[in-house]
Amino acid sequence: MKGLFFSVKRYSIHDGQGIRVTFFMKGCPLRCRWCHNPEGISPLPESVVQTNRIGTHKFSHVEEVGRYYSIDYILEILNKEKVFMNHSKGGVTFSGGEPMLQAEFLLEALKVCKEKGYHTAVDTSGYSSVENFKSIIPFTDLFLFDIKHLDDVKHIELTGASNKDILNNYLLLTNCEKDLYVRIPIIPGMNDDIDYLERLRNFLISTKTDSLKRINLLPFHKIGSSKYKKFNIPYNMEGKEPPGKVKMQELKEFFMETGIPVKIGG
Repeated sequence: MKGLFFSVKRYSIHDGQGIRVTFFMKGCPLRCRWCHNPEGISPLPESVVQTNRIGTHKFSHVEEVGRYYSIDYILEILNKEKVFMNHSKGGVTFSGGEPMLQAEFLLEALKVCKEKGYHTAVDTSGYSSVENFKSIIPFTDLFLFDIKHLDDVKHIELTGASNKDILNNYLLLTNCEKDLYVRIPIIPGMNDDIDYLERLRNFLISTKTDSLKRINLLPFHKIGSSKYKKFNIPYNMEGKEPPGKVKMQELKEFFMETGIPVKIGG
């Protein structure tokens, strides 16, 4: 059995506790307007022609995006980083794209990683069946869970999909006795008005359990904008500016009223 990945990040410090290896799995069922990993959207390998210019000369080469990894190969990578992970109490994170889109492979990978003693984390949009989530809970130590918008109509507008299953899965994870970090993207003009944020804060308070260990506020950024042209995908965030440091600090203090630790960034 193999899974399809588009990137591996070693020495990651933003995808769970300690130093980690993050595997980015290819394919996503959502189409978030602000997505900064458009290369992770397609569930298939892709070939992209890159053209570079030196003076008047152009040079083109084909870049392959998406590689199939076996679980043994994943373990080889983890073994090379094991000393750093053990020293920092880190582990392995499966991100995306949306890792739950490859639920069968993800389940087997998590099982083996747990058997080998690695701390495991899954970074997810929550968009999958409740059965898929129930299957991986026993082998997952930490869930990094996105809440993009509470309103279903608005969620469909911003991501192309309903949030009904997402919110049901969120409630499932708040009661599964595994660690949970909520990740909230802060997107100017889309989900950052005070009325909505108050509603979100109240939702987090009303559903809070001991599992919920942290809120991560993720400010919109333009880092992935150049990738859209590369993959011939329309970029929907032209003219949108990232929220400033003052704004983010104000939001941090705002969400600290939940009684949950809050961090700006991953």
